[in-house]
Amino acid sequence: MLLGVNIDHVATLRNARGGEEPDPVLAAEICEKNGAASITTHLREDRRHIKDIDVKTLRKTLRTRLNLEMAVTDEMQKIALSIKPHSVCLVPEKREEVTTEGGLDVARQIIRITNFVSPLINEGILVSLFIDPTEEQVRAAAQTGVQFVELHTGQYSLAYGTPDEEEEFMKLNEASRLAHALGMQVNAGHGLNYQNVHRMRQIEDLNELNIGHSIISRAVFVGLDKAVKEMNDLIK
Repeated sequence: MLLGVNIDHVATLRNARGGEEPDPVLAAEICEKNGAASITTHLREDRRHIKDIDVKTLRKTLRTRLNLEMAVTDEMQKIALSIKPHSVCLVPEKREEVTTEGGLDVARQIIRITNFVSPLINEGILVSLFIDPTEEQVRAAAQTGVQFVELHTGQYSLAYGTPDEEEEFMKLNEASRLAHALGMQVNAGHGLNYQNVHRMRQIEDLNELNIGHSIISRAVFVGLDKAVKEMNDLIK
């Protein structure tokens, strides 16, 4: 299983002072050197953390893979087609939310999403849909023609260590099995940390975990290089 590191909150810290430090591009380089198989950035419509220049620079400098999280909008589609990251992950987006609050409701907008992803796929960009781990959403994702889904692990993360943990874990496990049966590869992420991530190893054929906030938080105390290595050790 691979580790993808989301560096958005390095940019959040940079933007708090309006200067250039810490540099998310340098953070990505450190993550790569210490075992990250990909770098994820979410270019939000309000540009609250990652900015356009960050994405463009990362596309040129990364030695691994750039995974661009984005909303289903014409603006973001145009940016993706111009920059051509290795992959994109389509997520729901609300201006008022602190972080992504749930999976994309693919089932209610299959035609729209199918039309949206088609030109991206035609340009050789891998497309993933960030979805809740339900049969309805997995089957809907398969109908759009995307190559990947990313399972939203937020509810599992909240339930970890409570009586609801096993139920939430089984939802992820079953959704992963179904996605593979329908011909899609599976990533996962959201809310995963150094305490709860170990159970992801129990999900068969899970391809990659995308983790950001927990790693950046840990890096404050031990350094980014060590934080990435520690997480990589846990998932392997």
